[in-house]
Amino acid sequence: MKISKGSSVAVNYILRVDGPQGELIEETLLEDPMRFVMGEDPMLPKFEAALMGLQAGEKFNVHIVAEEAYGDELETLFVEFPKSDFIEDGELDEEIFQEGEIVPMQTPDGEMVEGVVCEVKLNSIILDFNHPLAGEDLYFEGEVVSVS
Repeated sequence: MKISKGSSVAVNYILRVDGPQGELIEETLLEDPMRFVMGEDPMLPKFEAALMGLQAGEKFNVHIVAEEAYGDELETLFVEFPKSDFIEDGELDEEIFQEGEIVPMQTPDGEMVEGVVCEVKLNSIILDFNHPLAGEDLYFEGEVVSVS
């Protein structure tokens, strides 16, 4: 059976940035492939397009430039907050003020987002709300495990 819109698909893959020899970002385990429904689950459109028409056992290589993946890193998504915004029960949680920490936040309309601490200043903190792979060209190499 070939992959088409609405197919339940399982794939194993290796994800690298900047080409087939780039930094390893993610790898599925043979016994735990990524499963999704073609055209229904939130997948990168170019990734889905590359899999369309493949069947179980077929291998794939997909190169997706940053603009077609998670976009460029945007300066407007680096936001500075006063440390006082992070006072809970009268105390400042110093543990969140470490570079690389993930800080859950809520937008004014109630949406949950995560920011990554990228700089800690004397009285403020700068969080990066870009997707972790923003600005990166992605390279997937893998195999279709099953199609139904």
